[in-house]
Amino acid sequence: MSGRKIVFLLFDRMKMLDVTGPAEVFAEANIVGADYTISYVSASGEPVMTSIGIRLPVDGTPDDVLDADTVVVSGGDVLVQRGVPADLVAAIQSLQGGARRLVSICTGSFALAAAGVLSGRRATTHWRVADRLARAHPDVQVEADALFVEDRGVFTSAGVSAGMDLALALVEQDYGPDLAREVARRLVMFMQRPGGQSQFSAPLEIRPPRTPVLREVVDLVSAQPALDHSARTLAARVGVSSRHLARLFATELDTTPARFVEQVRLDHAKVLLDAGHGVAQAAREAGFGSSETMRRVFVARLGASPSEYRARMSTSVGRRS
Repeated sequence: MSGRKIVFLLFDRMKMLDVTGPAEVFAEANIVGADYTISYVSASGEPVMTSIGIRLPVDGTPDDVLDADTVVVSGGDVLVQRGVPADLVAAIQSLQGGARRLVSICTGSFALAAAGVLSGRRATTHWRVADRLARAHPDVQVEADALFVEDRGVFTSAGVSAGMDLALALVEQDYGPDLAREVARRLVMFMQRPGGQSQFSAPLEIRPPRTPVLREVVDLVSAQPALDHSARTLAARVGVSSRHLARLFATELDTTPARFVEQVRLDHAKVLLDAGHGVAQAAREAGFGSSETMRRVFVARLGASPSEYRARMSTSVGRRS
């Protein structure tokens, strides 16, 4: 299919890279054979001021949009700090009915949620504000660490680079993997990070430990999750008591040794499943010991079994239902 119209909905204080990043993916796709028409609108039809102080002109208002294939709503700290403006909500609702796909980048998910688009759907956003989105909109199933999520024609992504990953996945959906691969090569992007890949691994999510003993334990678990990492074994490896090690984890990382080990193993297993490994192999290499143990952790933490996670999250958007 050709002649797809991509419409970016802009607003004051939006994050500029949330627009220019995905837009460059679509524009680059045009160079290698795609046929996207890219336009920009604001609720009022007036230019908008970006988060870095550059004023961007627009092509009109939502009322000027005809036959939009994909509507993209960028993010911006203002949506979290001050709430979603009523005119932006109205603009999304106006565009929703005529578009095949609705997309949000980063905190643009707050705008989609405010417009009622995400009600009853799975969604993601930047990990720093995922809990806030979940509290503000309990009717949205927030998947806090996914790079991007698709649910019945509505696509949400994490931070800026994840927005480019999502745009590339949409290109693949529209024009196939060969063209998308060429876009990725030209933009020096990965082809491609699956939507279900974690936004961050456990070692990046936590604060770097100040205590050398704790840092040694964290580095060991992260590097070799399949080893025996019981609290007693970890404590013995670094020459402290199990009680002292538990105090260090509680004080510096606000968790327990067992909880930390489980999180590292979960992240490791997700990466293995994303890469196409089987459930039994992922369980063994991540250190769960058995597929059943891993299944219980996945269900408790993610609400899905490893097989369900792999089917839902490990393929590109273009191959997911």
